[in-house]
Amino acid sequence: MKDRILLAFYGDDFTGSTDAMEALDQYGLRTILFLEPPDEKTLARFEDVQCIGVAGTARAKGKSEMKIEIDPVYEKFKEINPYFVHYKVCSTFDSSPEVGSIGYAMDIARNYFTKGTYPLLVAAPALGRYTIFGNHFANFRGTVYRLDEHPVMSKHPVTPMDEANLASHLQKQTQQTIETNTILDMDSESNEVNMLRDSEADITLFDALEEKHMEIFGDTVWESRDNTSRFIVGSSGIEYALGNKWNQEGISKNKEKERKPENLEQMLVVSGSVSDVTKSQLEHAEQSGFHMEQIPFELLTDKEIPEKYMNYILDLLETEQKVVLYTAKGADDPVIDSTKDLFLEHGISKEIGIHIGEQLGKWTKYIMEKADLKRLVIAGGDTSGFITSQLGIFGLEVLQSIAPGAPLCRAYSDNKRFNNLEIALKSGQLGGTDFLENVYKADQR
Repeated sequence: MKDRILLAFYGDDFTGSTDAMEALDQYGLRTILFLEPPDEKTLARFEDVQCIGVAGTARAKGKSEMKIEIDPVYEKFKEINPYFVHYKVCSTFDSSPEVGSIGYAMDIARNYFTKGTYPLLVAAPALGRYTIFGNHFANFRGTVYRLDEHPVMSKHPVTPMDEANLASHLQKQTQQTIETNTILDMDSESNEVNMLRDSEADITLFDALEEKHMEIFGDTVWESRDNTSRFIVGSSGIEYALGNKWNQEGISKNKEKERKPENLEQMLVVSGSVSDVTKSQLEHAEQSGFHMEQIPFELLTDKEIPEKYMNYILDLLETEQKVVLYTAKGADDPVIDSTKDLFLEHGISKEIGIHIGEQLGKWTKYIMEKADLKRLVIAGGDTSGFITSQLGIFGLEVLQSIAPGAPLCRAYSDNKRFNNLEIALKSGQLGGTDFLENVYKADQR
């Protein structure tokens, strides 16, 4: 790479990683999202890239597994030495001291990025996420809820968010000191004092309610740059803030995309998400003519690929063309309890999401190798991580924006079968009701 990378980010789940990539792309910053830390040979293939990311699965892991995954990423980013290194988390900040600990990720970072306070921005007004006096709020179906009252996140099956104050929530995960630049600080007419350079805390949380606060954050962080990487934590709001700043400064290259979505008839959707948002998308897809196939949960315990069932799906793709494979419709689907009971009976000790993700990964690879499919949609953050890792894909680039945080992407792979595959990764909370239909009709947009 000829120029110094502006930003290198690690996403703690796959769909959140594509969210960050899309935010940068919309400001004309060519961004490649890698599935593992890239080596020099891989980086050399993308000389004009301004930002890079690495998609991970730390959000679903315990501390020991997190460390194994994160250490090599931090080491590579330190070697590359971008202006900024971003640990990208979900804009609903769901985490706990035991699973997906954001505080622990920041503790590990101190071994690599020792200088200064770590800016923390979780707000992303463009996505309906707001932080006021340290308390976080999120839009859900047109209503803004405090995080601990959010209909979905307060009931998350693994990391329920029962604390809206981000500093209080984070302090349970780290002993690093935290201070907050409140909405009053952000609205102050005097911004002569740099809110980062003068901070004595290890972590500095920024409030943000509207775009002007995001601009202040972008200005403040960009002005703090020096010859070593500054470590930042937060949602894709960071990409929106810095991307806007770089676009205003004329830094973004704004190159025309080399490739656009093809006119395709077949599309496969694989869903491991149990969110109500995904449920509404599945219901809308059924009304729009998609064939819906709920996976028999009994097959999820098989060690071998259920070839008879896979061949049945392959036949469906030929006759129905638009096929959705899903595990459950919403968190209240009774199949979830039945699946848990079956796993317990079979002595499956892995966390349910990890086991199902691994199974869906193997199944999807089997289908893709035998079908002439060129467009794939995966619903569920953890599910996306496990499936893409099975497909030999090493990188992604935005092909077309479909819904905020869930773009249709171009896949890069050394395997010719999956190189240039069109793929959309969607977390449980993202995308409108008609998301799946919009992906199917991407070439018409």
